[in-house]
Amino acid sequence: MIGRIRGILIEKTPPFVIVETSAGVGYEIQVPMTTFYQLPEEGAETTLSTHLSISENLHALYGFISVKDRSLFRELIKVNGVGPKLALAILSGMEADEFVLTVHDHNVDRLVKLPGVGKKTAERLLVEMTDKLKDWSVSAELVEQTERPAQPVGGRSNDQTQEAISALVALGYKPQIASKAISQVATDGLKSEDIIRMALRQLAG
Repeated sequence: MIGRIRGILIEKTPPFVIVETSAGVGYEIQVPMTTFYQLPEEGAETTLSTHLSISENLHALYGFISVKDRSLFRELIKVNGVGPKLALAILSGMEADEFVLTVHDHNVDRLVKLPGVGKKTAERLLVEMTDKLKDWSVSAELVEQTERPAQPVGGRSNDQTQEAISALVALGYKPQIASKAISQVATDGLKSEDIIRMALRQLAG
């Protein structure tokens, strides 16, 4: 099991990154956007807590900025009907503590706005995660942030916009929905991760 990787961040293409270790091996890692936002620029050293997912046809490595995020990811994929891709989409749409707050509040409406989460899946998440997360606390500052609406802006930057749309599609949003959400928030001068952040908050309502 690969549980932690430290090395040079040599490529950032949301939701994928490549981290090259001192041994010269470059690991392609899928990360939730909440981790992507906190990564340094390309060429800098970074450390990720990782989870290796092995299936019949695929070996995939997932990375997280904190052990807490990885722990939540591992709890999510234990829920019936929630695989790594959906867990990654959930942790892209909201911070770990935001998810905890959503579960504590039994907020089905917030969960169903995430890609791939229907009402039945949302209800299952609330039922199965409530006991697991009962000891997780969230800050008053976070409560205020989650209640604050995203502020859309006009305009767009083509390269960054296309990268942002591709990232949302990779996270499970339909191309039409991803394109519409990005067009509502994209503006010249913004990095793709900033556009994605605003689009995800917009989609979360």
